[in-house]
Amino acid sequence: MITIVETNHELHIDFNGKPVIHHSLEKPAFFIGKGFSTYEMYHGNFDIRSELESKIPLINFKVIESNQTQALIRFFYESLQVRINFQIDEEGLLKMNIQTDDSFYNRFWIRLVSNNDEAIYGCGEQYSRLNLKGSKLPLWVSEQGVGRNKKEILTFFADKFDKAGGDWYTTYYPQPSFITSSNVFCHVNDTSYMEFDFTHENYSQIECWNIPKEIVIGTDKDFLSVIKKQTKYFGLQPQLPDWIFDGMILGLQGGTKVVLPKVKNAFNKGIKISAIWIQDWEGKRITAFGKQLMWNWQYEEFMYPNLPETIKELNDSGIKTMGYINPFLAIEGTLFTEAKERDFLLKDRKGDIYLVEVTTFPAAMVDLTNPEAYHWLKEVIKRNMISIGLSGWMADFGEYLPCDCQLYSGEDPALIHNQFPVLWARLNREALEECGKMGDVVFFTRAGYSFTQRYSTLMWNGDQMVDWSIDDGLPSVIPAALSLGLSGFGISHSDIGGYTTFDNQFGKIIRSKELLMRWIELAAFTPVMRSHEGNRPDINCQFDCDEEVLEHLKKMVNIHVNLKPYLKILNAENATSGVPFMRNLYTHYPSQETKNIQDEFLLGPDLLISPVLKPDEKVHEVFLPEDEWIYLWDETLFKGGKHLIASPMGAPPVFIRKTSNNKNILLKIKEGKE
Repeated sequence: MITIVETNHELHIDFNGKPVIHHSLEKPAFFIGKGFSTYEMYHGNFDIRSELESKIPLINFKVIESNQTQALIRFFYESLQVRINFQIDEEGLLKMNIQTDDSFYNRFWIRLVSNNDEAIYGCGEQYSRLNLKGSKLPLWVSEQGVGRNKKEILTFFADKFDKAGGDWYTTYYPQPSFITSSNVFCHVNDTSYMEFDFTHENYSQIECWNIPKEIVIGTDKDFLSVIKKQTKYFGLQPQLPDWIFDGMILGLQGGTKVVLPKVKNAFNKGIKISAIWIQDWEGKRITAFGKQLMWNWQYEEFMYPNLPETIKELNDSGIKTMGYINPFLAIEGTLFTEAKERDFLLKDRKGDIYLVEVTTFPAAMVDLTNPEAYHWLKEVIKRNMISIGLSGWMADFGEYLPCDCQLYSGEDPALIHNQFPVLWARLNREALEECGKMGDVVFFTRAGYSFTQRYSTLMWNGDQMVDWSIDDGLPSVIPAALSLGLSGFGISHSDIGGYTTFDNQFGKIIRSKELLMRWIELAAFTPVMRSHEGNRPDINCQFDCDEEVLEHLKKMVNIHVNLKPYLKILNAENATSGVPFMRNLYTHYPSQETKNIQDEFLLGPDLLISPVLKPDEKVHEVFLPEDEWIYLWDETLFKGGKHLIASPMGAPPVFIRKTSNNKNILLKIKEGKE
């Protein structure tokens, strides 16, 4: 129900009893303006600048019509007018449709009622801060950045020499939406650059570098119900295929002669493998950054001779094979030549092929706004990947669309940039559907934006550092997964061990044995376990670096496999109601204490995991919400509060809710299965 109250030149708009807008002459809630912006991209990182010409408060208003389900209000200042139609749709969502007849203006601000005590979550995938109250952040698809902390020396050098340091808010998957502890969610349906400002006590301000199409508000009786309503709006993900829970996805590379002996060794050690992920199936290139890939999307016959037959043999033995693709083309490849001849590639402002610098080499992008190019790349996936038997792939990138290009569609690149990863996810999804492979083949994406949820089958958390840093190392993958779940995407995982390695004059960050083993522990209690060798595999500790790591991996993979009955319950729940696998504690235990916790999580309603996120930590402090909890490893009973828990390698602090209907299943997950 919409409730509108006018008093003394003030306007109060409530929705289902929740205050949404407080507007007055002294404190207007709506502004319109004009600005000019520039976007400079370097390796997927952006320097965005704006010159604001005007910001006009729409202080006057007139309610044209109003009832319990809709209202039309005209806001104006002198001759400038903006009409906002408030309407409740069939799903019970309040939608604000914003219209102005003056095309001169291209900035819009709205202030929504907030309170100083509420927590604010979401805004896509956020690595550094889960509760965003008190923060101001831009929403723009980009590289996540190296280090992501301006106080870190590595971030300083990454900025100075490569403009690649990032900041706490830079992310592959931003989303102009948030959900609050007041049981409200908000989404701005637009693709332009935006800034969300949660630093004010009594309101949250949204700045949009466009006149947005609409703003959507949803409410419900409790926080969990709001999560469900929000996810239904964005789109439910399909269930992961059953095979993905039968072991780990082992990330390997180097060609058949390297990969198969490693698979055999892992198998002989008793490590359950659901799939191997060979990212260099299409070839490799060695750069100053490390081992990278040759982006020509057909299997490389020298490295992987007769790959379809190898895939079939592995599949017959119960091991799937996964690959890699992105929307770039290597300029050395045959597909680049074909795409160039057919005019399918992104153009610069002169009309020439736009070569984007990626780490250390140039590559061309397929222009997905061209329907023929979009269809062509989709057919490449169907012909060169699905038809040879791949059971999935990493659908990488999506964040590199430059704003100084020409698009086939003629649209403004600054308005398509955020939408590009959604087009990329949709293309991959359609390839599966058209081949009848939904439910069997799975692809995982890195970049995203609003409504990626409708297309992608799985997210991964991007390219973390191979270290313990809060903003870009092991600890960052927990808020990343939780914020995705609070943005409507409930299935994600991380590269076990991280990805980004440095060994140069600016710093030395190499994956240690301890870090790898702790990351393995964390991954065992997430939807998917998948390892990555990193960009410098030869100097990083790998799964087979010694017998201790192999035995540790075996134990934790067994736990993950033993979790399969429970993971399948969560899989179905996410697909039908939109509740994520991994949940912040506030979801089921709303309290002042749980609002800000981002180093623990619930896997479903019944498992609480407090991972070890620091080196050399033998005793770990755990916060348990008010309930009774069974410690997994010796079945000791704990009550709510803070507890110091021993955390030896192989036994991270994990607790089972005593009243869980799944208690008997969960108590057995620590039992080894040979």
